This record gives sequence, C-alpha cells and structure tokens, in this order.
Amino acid sequence: MFLMKLLAKLIFFLSGWKLNNQWPEGLKKAVLIAIPHTSNWDIVYARAAFYLMDIPVRFTIKKEAMVGPLGWIIKGLGGIGIDRKRVPGGRKQTYTEAMTNMLRESEELVIMVTPEGTRKYVPKWKTGFYHVALGANVPVVVGYLDYKKKEAGIVL
Repeated sequence: MFLMKLLAKLIFFLSGWKLNNQWPEGLKKAVLIAIPHTSNWDIVYARAAFYLMDIPVRFTIKKEAMVGPLGWIIKGLGGIGIDRKRVPGGRKQTYTEAMTNMLRESEELVIMVTPEGTRKYVPKWKTGFYHVALGANVPVVVGYLDYKKKEAGIVL
C-alpha cells in the first residue's frame, strides 16, 4: 500500500493533478460512483486519487478475468471477481444482486461503479449503483475527475 501511495503521489506531481475534498471520516461501506468515465486514463487518475485519499476502493469484474498474471494485476488494483452463481429458481444472479450481497456481507467495502456503463457519452446513466446502495443500505458517494482543472475529488 505504501508503494502504491508513493506511486500515486508521483503520478499526481508529474501530471500536475491535485486533490479536492477527502473521504468522509468513519465511512467504511459505500457505493462510490466515478464520473465521468470517458477515457482509459480515468483508472490511472482515479486509482491514484483513491490511494492518496486512503479510500480502500474496489471495483468489480467478471470472475473469468481474474486468472493468471492479468488477474493478479487486476486484483492488486482492487478488482473483485463477480461470480454470477445460480440462485434459487435456477437463474443466475445479476451483477446488482452480487454487489449488494458483497456489501451486506462485508464489514468494510467501498465498491466503485461507473454509472455510464461505457467510456462514451451517454445521455442517461445506468441505475444499478442506486439499487446496490439501496439494497445494501449504504450511501452513494460521488467521485469525480475534472480534466480541465486537473482535479480529482469527492462530492459530499
């Protein structure tokens, strides 16, 4: 963790980015929506910001992607494999159900979600993050990247 925080400081210093606001003290479980999600660079700046703010953020990905060297890297960056196991009735659980259950069963978990569901502009967000937060009875926190100001932060 120390090494990742040091790397995050270096990334922010070299690129001229700064932080605005901090994670709410004592908040251990939440759905963190990361907006906007318009570039592959988002993960670099967002992940660096979360390390600098000491936010133990995790993100979800299909469990099938969590194998071998790529899986180790994804896990190291905070990835959690989603197992869409069968639920009573024979159907597979949805991503929303899987994330809700993860939050319910964890003492500490902040799950990052990109509500656009893609890296291109969309006029309407997907609502899964809201249903996860509601189902797990946790708050929604907004994390943002402002590329014009080179600023990353949390909206409280």
